[in-house]
Amino acid sequence: MGGQQVTHGQERRGLRQGEDLRGKNVTVAGLGVSGVPAAKVLAGLGAHVTVVNDGDDERARAQAAELAGLGVTVRLGDGDTLPDGAELIVTAPGWRPDKPLFAAAREAGVPVWGDVELAWRLRDLDGRTPAPWLCVTGTNGKTTTTRMLASILEAAGLRTAAVGNIGVSLLDAVLGDTEYDVLAVELSSYQLHWAPSLRAHSAAVLNLAPDHLDWHGSMEAYAADKGRVYEGNQVACVYNVADKATEDLVREADVEEGCRAIGFTLGTPGPSQVGVVDGILVDRAFVENRQKNAQELAEVSDVRPSVPHNIANALAAAALARAFGVPAGAVRDGLRAFRPDAHRIAHVADVDGVAYVDDSKATNTHAAEASLASYESVVWIAGGLAKGATFDELVTRAAKRLRAVVLIGADRALIREALERHVPEVPVVDLDRTDEGAMAAAVAEARALAQRGDTVLLAPACASMDMYANYNARGEAFERAVGELA
Repeated sequence: MGGQQVTHGQERRGLRQGEDLRGKNVTVAGLGVSGVPAAKVLAGLGAHVTVVNDGDDERARAQAAELAGLGVTVRLGDGDTLPDGAELIVTAPGWRPDKPLFAAAREAGVPVWGDVELAWRLRDLDGRTPAPWLCVTGTNGKTTTTRMLASILEAAGLRTAAVGNIGVSLLDAVLGDTEYDVLAVELSSYQLHWAPSLRAHSAAVLNLAPDHLDWHGSMEAYAADKGRVYEGNQVACVYNVADKATEDLVREADVEEGCRAIGFTLGTPGPSQVGVVDGILVDRAFVENRQKNAQELAEVSDVRPSVPHNIANALAAAALARAFGVPAGAVRDGLRAFRPDAHRIAHVADVDGVAYVDDSKATNTHAAEASLASYESVVWIAGGLAKGATFDELVTRAAKRLRAVVLIGADRALIREALERHVPEVPVVDLDRTDEGAMAAAVAEARALAQRGDTVLLAPACASMDMYANYNARGEAFERAVGELA
């Protein structure tokens, strides 16, 4: 694809100012992390706000009481009925498109925005100069890449924040007192579905693999929502050379005249790509005479942990930063300063010559595959809620690395059956328990199976909610169990 312009240009759409919302009847769908702030902002702009919420528990009633003091009407236990006179819906990103509320909105011609769409439309409120958005999406690696990008931008002396699906909320970022130079924005497929007018400076889709298909309805719909992040890009559409589906999304995108396709690769980069040469991250996209020249950005050792999928994250972050004009030295300094979040391929301890690694954040098969590919010989701890996933492809690709497998969680049988089909010679311990001591038992079984030089890897390939509040709690249980061994 090279560095050609992706498609014909598109005029930037006009944005509605906050004054357009004054006096409008706006329905906010869902209380919680995004709904309450959205309701407060809309009420502050003079809109007549009604919040509808499925639940009617103690927390929801407390939130309703708080909002009532601002003149906001809250309807608890009734999230499916469109209020009379509604002119706009602002929805929490997780609300499924097939809810009756949205069917009623479509029939009535009422537009539906997410909190990202609302933030986008309000970013130039009161005549302020809006900060450009550098956007990151993909099935896996979004948070790490976005935080790497923010670290690189900070190293370049820019006022920035990691926002969106992480960190500072987008509404706070665009309406707060801090005037940012640029924002590093993580976006989920849910958020992109409800953000029709978003137009980024530059954006990256890191990878595509089946996930949240129960929400989107199909892989095609899921990919299409991810691809929305490229629409109207100004400077660069960053894609994964190893994942053709991401490049296909670039080809299909309607971008501004002059926007370029920029690939990232773990191999030697071609023109208009960033990649790796002899342990060095190099840029052949944002240099003069990119047919012949390359710019050193950082060493692979500057990326922590220096495992393949994390190096790919660093390359994507570097490409977005370079698209914004960040110098090469800031890429190196930003990557060196970056510290990954907990439970993301985190080395916990070495015990008797065996490494113990916590990648509880690997909540789907794609993430688990990347994690397993980082080690030569693995005792794999897996299982949880499968979310409709199948495991044959994952097991087939990881087969040569598996010393043994310890299974936990509600849907462990799905993984066991895939193992029986494809690697029947690999020892499997199936732990039929979901109690508090289950993880300690799993770690003990893994220790008994591991040999010196192996890695005991928690990469569940499943969600955690069958046994834990979230993946953080699952990772903490693993770390405690390893701590007891050590």
